[in-house]
Amino acid sequence: RINRLNNLNYCETIHATNPCVTADTWVQTANGPRQVSTLTGQPFQALVDGRVYDSATDGFFSTGVKDVLRLTTKEGHTLRLTGNHLVRKVVRKTRDEMQVEWVAADQLSAGDEVVLHDHRTHAVWPGVGSMSEGYLLGLLVGDGTLKTDKAVLSVWQPPAVVNGSNGTPGVHGVMDAAFAAAKTLPHRLDFQGWTEVQGRNEFRMSLGALKTLALDMGMKPGAKDITPAMECTSSDFYQGFLRGFFDADGSVQGTQEKGVSVRLAQSDLDRLRAVQRMLLRFGINSTLYQERRPAGLRMLPDGRGGARDYPCQEQHELVISGENLALFRDRVGFADSDKMARLESALAGYKRALNRERFVATVEALVEDGREEVFDVQIPGINAFDANGLYVHNCGEQPLPPYGACLLGSVNLASLVVDPFSDTADINIPALARLVKTAVRLMDNVIDVSRFPLPEQENEAHAKRRIGLGVTGLADALIMCNARYGSERAVRLTETWMKAIERAAYLASTDLARVKGAFPLYEADKYLRGEMIQRLDPDVQDAIRTHGIRNALITSIAPTGTISLFADNVSSGLEPVFSFKYTRHVLQLDGTRKEEEVSDYAYRLYRKLKGENTPLTDAFVDAQQLAPRDHLVMQAAVQKHIDSSISKTINCPEDIAFDAFKDIYMEAYDLGLKGVTTYRPNDVTGAVLEVKGAKKAKAREPEQATLPFDKPTAQRQTTKSDMGSTVHQMFQPLERPESLKGHTYKLIWPESEHALYVTLNDFIDDNGRERPFEVFINSKNMEHYAWTVALCRMISAVFRRGGDVSFVVEELKNVFDPRGGHWVGGKYVPSLLAALGEVIERHMIATGFLKRSGATFHDAPPPEAKVVNLDVAPSNDRDDPDQAHNHTHTHDARMRFCPKCSQPGLIKQEGCDTCLECGYSKCG
Repeated sequence: RINRLNNLNYCETIHATNPCVTADTWVQTANGPRQVSTLTGQPFQALVDGRVYDSATDGFFSTGVKDVLRLTTKEGHTLRLTGNHLVRKVVRKTRDEMQVEWVAADQLSAGDEVVLHDHRTHAVWPGVGSMSEGYLLGLLVGDGTLKTDKAVLSVWQPPAVVNGSNGTPGVHGVMDAAFAAAKTLPHRLDFQGWTEVQGRNEFRMSLGALKTLALDMGMKPGAKDITPAMECTSSDFYQGFLRGFFDADGSVQGTQEKGVSVRLAQSDLDRLRAVQRMLLRFGINSTLYQERRPAGLRMLPDGRGGARDYPCQEQHELVISGENLALFRDRVGFADSDKMARLESALAGYKRALNRERFVATVEALVEDGREEVFDVQIPGINAFDANGLYVHNCGEQPLPPYGACLLGSVNLASLVVDPFSDTADINIPALARLVKTAVRLMDNVIDVSRFPLPEQENEAHAKRRIGLGVTGLADALIMCNARYGSERAVRLTETWMKAIERAAYLASTDLARVKGAFPLYEADKYLRGEMIQRLDPDVQDAIRTHGIRNALITSIAPTGTISLFADNVSSGLEPVFSFKYTRHVLQLDGTRKEEEVSDYAYRLYRKLKGENTPLTDAFVDAQQLAPRDHLVMQAAVQKHIDSSISKTINCPEDIAFDAFKDIYMEAYDLGLKGVTTYRPNDVTGAVLEVKGAKKAKAREPEQATLPFDKPTAQRQTTKSDMGSTVHQMFQPLERPESLKGHTYKLIWPESEHALYVTLNDFIDDNGRERPFEVFINSKNMEHYAWTVALCRMISAVFRRGGDVSFVVEELKNVFDPRGGHWVGGKYVPSLLAALGEVIERHMIATGFLKRSGATFHDAPPPEAKVVNLDVAPSNDRDDPDQAHNHTHTHDARMRFCPKCSQPGLIKQEGCDTCLECGYSKCG
């Protein structure tokens, strides 16, 4: 909510408390799992419940050494975190809904349920390692031996029955899969594969290349751990590894009456925890049961035809059940044909839907676990991330307690300057004091009139009544007073102005306390002993001692990016002016983007008062002209009079030397700063704003800055601005020519009885690039008719307006069907619309409009689509599309969920797909 009162711009926001996790915590990203220690100081894309969110620029950052707790759940999940770390807790759960809230970790109790992440819609990610490599390492960890010179895999065949054959043992599937995988690795010309060990029903395969692979993945001879490097691999590697491990040590157990499950038994608990994390990243939840078999002596074969007692470690068991079984079958499965057949048969025998997975876990214990360095992160837009599978909160700009709310207000200093650009220019301090008094009263009233989402938030806000009054337009005010940002005079003026704000704000709060009472948690002796309060003027301290104070915290500096625009584009917060002129691309109601030239408030006022040709003064410096020390001394000057947080970014040149970069932090420490944020543009992350051309150190006429944007290619009007730059404006979509070249693709979707035919027509733009112009969908299945016609018209309208239309692909691919998606071409596609998005993407890649990103559902190269006669756009009364199969490409799909009832009951019976749940049948 944003209000305005004279020079006051007010914004209310709610932030979360700072969560802190340890460096070994696993975080799921769009590029696969990563540990916090590898995500520090760099941005990344966090995966939250299967959706991608960008982190802040600096990724994870250290928040110091703190006391750490270990949270464990009955299902086996563990996480080490600070006590004030917010975790998503289930407060009410019914068959149809689940209500959750954020709770500090140290407020959880045994028996509480916490939320896990559901990544079923995003179970494919890039990375190192192939499926073959993963499969061999899975067998090695399960039933292999890692030696100094080689890795040895072992399998055991069941003995043949006396009076007949027991068929082909399932282990033959394992041997075939392992041999095929081994052939993908470097091997000797005389490599024979499996060799039999006489008298033991055992077969072994020795691989030097597998030893090298295992060592590269961090394994050591004699220690078959699942290493961090193995957890950072691709989803293909995951699929292979899990299949190999379950082939070696997994089993299918149970009946429909007692429940079917897939199980993995191990004596190494950490190994099973790693498998549990890996499965959860595929969207497969599991339960880890500890000490299912206690340690002790067991009668085992002695290798010489006899048996004797051997000491054995306790055995733990990982169990997959319910709805997760079908997902395990489809995303992992077995190469062991016996195990796979038992799983298929068990699933086919269910007469009802499998138990739904709710992705929750039950807290078992929360214990102190020492002190160590912990880390924090910002994930704008969702304020959460995946920590070892648990759903946890991230930090906000304002450090707050649980359920804390911060009211941020900003006084526009630029509008208070008297006689700007003259020798006597300065801020009207009495006017500033009056405005601050009004602002404090307004913000305090907001606490009373706000309707908080949760009662806990309301209680916290009313108990402390904290506000955060700050400034915006500081840099413009300094320019108008002829003070260069970062200079001694600028520091002196800033301290004077901030002290006046601080004094007026605290006196205003004490005056409110005199009339309305102090904040409920106020304790005079403790409050007055505070370091910040001890620095206030004696008369202000006396006023607090006499009347108390209405607000626990009063001052803060927010970024004020949007607020500064509303205030006639003054400089934001305490930041310097980024650029005195730049271009902003504004999204219009019709979807087009309009270029608007934006100029700084102080610059425009100077031109108005002094004339267009008057040289700028030395005070006109922007962020590109400042040294890091200029930022630091200004932040230090402001911090003296701020009782809460400050938002400040130090812009560094791209080519800054490492020692100079390090010195920024050392100098910030010497100046006593609470914290410091740096930003250096680079080729990977780029910059939000860019300045055209090189900057020079001396102040001069400002150069044009621009936001990067792909220029539209629809019909446009070209003009020259007064800065000499070209501005393009779109004003209407392109007219359709009589004929266009096009391609038609055949899309088979398991839920649809008839194929969908997707036609994409292209045109050549002004740059000679082939780009999409329109799309049509035809099918015999009239179920989709209305929405496909509407969707095609909308997409075609977007295509015809030009510009960067690649977002259409991403929007479609991010649509998830609540009933679940299907496996298409060996990859999971979350919905029919997502499949359509993939077709459009593959077409754009094939025509050269898009570069291959590696993010499509299919890994195969795009097809060479055949051109069909599309001089006239296809209509819905065209000939039977099934007759055009020679001119199309098929996206085949296989899925064992029924396309009618969405239950896992589809089996192949007498050449037909038959659903055991609803009776649906379709014969090939």
